[in-house]
Amino acid sequence: MVASAPVGETNPSQAVGIGARRAALRILTQVREGGPFEAALTRGLGELPEPDRRLAHELAAGVLRHRSILDQRLAPLVSRGWNNVAAELQDILRLGAYQITALERVPTHAAVDTSVALAKASGGTRAAGFVNAVLRRLTRTEPEVAAQPDLADNIAREHSHPPWLVRRWIESFGLEQTEALLRWNNMRPRLVAQPARRDLEELAELWRAAGLVVELAPYEAGLMSRGSRPAELPGYREGQFIIQDPAQALLARYISPFPQATVYDACAAPGGKSITVGRHVERLVAGEVNLLRARRLADNLTRAGSGREYAVVADARHPPIRPLDTVLLDAPCLGTGTIARHPDARWRITREALGRIAQLQTELLAGVAAAVAPGGLLVYSTCSLEPEENRDQVERFLTHHPEFHREEVAFPEALLSPEGDLVILPQLHGMDGAYAARLRRSA
Repeated sequence: MVASAPVGETNPSQAVGIGARRAALRILTQVREGGPFEAALTRGLGELPEPDRRLAHELAAGVLRHRSILDQRLAPLVSRGWNNVAAELQDILRLGAYQITALERVPTHAAVDTSVALAKASGGTRAAGFVNAVLRRLTRTEPEVAAQPDLADNIAREHSHPPWLVRRWIESFGLEQTEALLRWNNMRPRLVAQPARRDLEELAELWRAAGLVVELAPYEAGLMSRGSRPAELPGYREGQFIIQDPAQALLARYISPFPQATVYDACAAPGGKSITVGRHVERLVAGEVNLLRARRLADNLTRAGSGREYAVVADARHPPIRPLDTVLLDAPCLGTGTIARHPDARWRITREALGRIAQLQTELLAGVAAAVAPGGLLVYSTCSLEPEENRDQVERFLTHHPEFHREEVAFPEALLSPEGDLVILPQLHGMDGAYAARLRRSA
């Protein structure tokens, strides 16, 4: 809890730093209405100065990462019941509470003043008075959160994750690893770049010459920098690099296609893996079923590709070309390995969605399998941690497609399962979670 002086009456029109808070509220509103966090960031930040952009990003992401504990602290302070508070006022209170309880550099009076200003703009004087009263109570006391009898519920509440998901992870990884995973998910991930039109050392030298501090990512899978806006980093406009987590770069290495291969990337948008793999093969066809995503894919290939990558609009269940040397199916998934990068994802995923998406993955696998030439390679991957989307999906595929078998590849042992599948876990490997299996078709 950040110590604070007593909070007096405020004049919302005189609140400083309101631009960043307004932007954070816009982002939270768009996420609440169903928009993805990254798209909400793009729309919400607008033309804010860089310090305000960073603060707005931190506030919105922080509220999403810590929503459960913020609600637990605020609810006892609302006499009429937390669930009776309008959704936008809930977000305003969360923004104020996050600044008061988690951001030492933000003075308490600034957190309260800006929240009151947001409330007045949203609901008038009455809403402003309500927010002022609740946050003043928060500054005077730190409400005790009653412990729940269920261990998973306690941990889920403490780290703001859905209890059903925490229970699954405890069963899969054990208590200690699950807590480490939850802590990882609540950290802000580092910016990682992968070389596109330069090699790793050339890109590092380019950045060092510009005065940037550069570090190698784990397993030398990219470069890490303190820069916050990729488009402002040296070499971005020239397509010298792409922003991509080390896990995805390692997946590209795991595919390991031969140089003369024609590769089909069946669910390619936004194109990071297509660019990484395309540098090393004769040609790569990148498919995407959604027209808007396909346009973004084509733009990215144009900016940073080698010229050997070609974007097409296509459904992975019906590949437009065959037979193929190598097919990559980076399947749609719950994305539970990327929650640190997408702080809103934890509140979107459901048990019901897991069943639906596993069925879609089964259909996509069957579709792309038909396009693999005899002796060809099918690589199936996700950015999920759930066995139904990973190991179980592959086992089911192999049962129904005996013409395929797992194929091992030389790779760091710490990243491989006993079956030879790629398994990357955030809490162990310090990057996004990922899974992949190499499936070779009999000649």
